[in-house]
Amino acid sequence: MNGQPISGTSAGANGGRRGRGATGLLALVLGALLLLVTACGGGDDAGSAGNDGKGGSKADDTTASQAVVTVAPKDGADSVATSGALKISAEQGKLTTVKVADPKGTEVEGKIAADGTSWTPDQHLAAATKYKVHAVAKDAKGRESAKDTSFTTLVPQNTFIGQYTPEDGSTVGVGMPVSIHFTRGITDPAAVENAIKVTAEPSVPIEGHWFGNDRLDFRPEDYWAAGTKVTVKLNLDGVEGRPGVYGKQAKTISFTIGRSQVSTVDASTHRMKVVRDGKQIKDIPISAGAPATTTYNGQMVISEKLKVTRMNGDTVGFGGEYDIKDVPHAMRLSTSGTFIHGNYWGGSGVFGSANTSHGCVGLQDVRGAWSKKTSAAWFFDNSLIGDVVVVKNSQDRTIQPDNGLNGWNMSWSEWTK
Repeated sequence: MNGQPISGTSAGANGGRRGRGATGLLALVLGALLLLVTACGGGDDAGSAGNDGKGGSKADDTTASQAVVTVAPKDGADSVATSGALKISAEQGKLTTVKVADPKGTEVEGKIAADGTSWTPDQHLAAATKYKVHAVAKDAKGRESAKDTSFTTLVPQNTFIGQYTPEDGSTVGVGMPVSIHFTRGITDPAAVENAIKVTAEPSVPIEGHWFGNDRLDFRPEDYWAAGTKVTVKLNLDGVEGRPGVYGKQAKTISFTIGRSQVSTVDASTHRMKVVRDGKQIKDIPISAGAPATTTYNGQMVISEKLKVTRMNGDTVGFGGEYDIKDVPHAMRLSTSGTFIHGNYWGGSGVFGSANTSHGCVGLQDVRGAWSKKTSAAWFFDNSLIGDVVVVKNSQDRTIQPDNGLNGWNMSWSEWTK
């Protein structure tokens, strides 16, 4: 009996160890298989998530933008026209950035169209200038495409400039227009006028008017307000003013309007009343044009001041009727030769009582312009270029607006037409 239990125990023990070993091995195998399946399953899940999320984004990032940017003229082009040649567009996308700049970094202003497919410069390009273009567009998925090119504009063989008045930094009277005389006749006035900008502070509407094909004046509807700051930007460089003739001027000038002074000459009473800032400050006896050589009526602007000058009748169509080599305190009112000036050769009884000149307005003076006490000296010293002298009640017509700086004799509706 003792042997059986021992033998049975032994067999049972061995059998028990064998059973547990097989079970453990099976568990290990099953666990490994489970881990393998889980790992594979986990890999499949991660791959699916990646395709839906980061994996898909990565693939998109490596795909080129569908947007195509086109720039004309082609890269490296030279002798490019200053107007109409520069064109930037986008296909299968929209422009987001366009920069066109010269070597100094000055950018060409322009606008991207509302639909984003094109960019247009606001105005012409400068001549003989190299420009760099940087343009960027985005496609529907937000991917960017860029284009960088450069080109050089033409070197003009024939040029023009605008000779302007008043001078930069000057202080002038309330009647002073901006007057620009071009050295070549202009056949595309719109292109030239668009290249000139006149602004005022305080702001006021300012319009240009052409006199012939070589003169452009700018003014507000009424005289400038005292103290106004006026700025003129001449961006004529590259403007084709006439076929094959280009502007070569890029300049900014400014001037200031001084106090208001308007003097009114009454040819019938032989008096001139000087009004400054709305108050009369002087009443001066004058002598206007004689009955056969009357003075123009109208609003005239002082355009030149000469302390002493020569006046010769031959230069204004009066033959040899006069040649005075030392006319004192002369101020020009018209291109054709109308002045308001000192007169030392007329008797003192003339001023305030008779009209005796060849069309000018005379004030009592002394030869040599040495005295500060004469009427002519006072008026000369107290006048600015740009001050207004109005002549009325003369037996003559109104002066033409282009005879001197006298556009004020044209109505605003006619000026702006």
